[in-house]
Amino acid sequence: MQRYVLNKQPLCVECLKNNRITPATVVDHIKPHKGNEDLFYDINNLQSLCKSCHDRKTAKEDGRWKRKVYTY
Repeated sequence: MQRYVLNKQPLCVECLKNNRITPATVVDHIKPHKGNEDLFYDINNLQSLCKSCHDRKTAKEDGRWKRKVYTY
């Protein structure tokens, strides 16, 4: 699924919003799944981001170091 999303949208969607062209390297969940498998596997809940944008978004959502790890 990751390969599909990156092929479909090869540029970082956040950078594009700011008129920057940056290759996407990470597939991100638009709405955090928080263990919800339906959200985790929902193709419409995925977006392409560069590592910098992904790290910034994840830190903001997770409170930086208070991240929970989900296992399936």
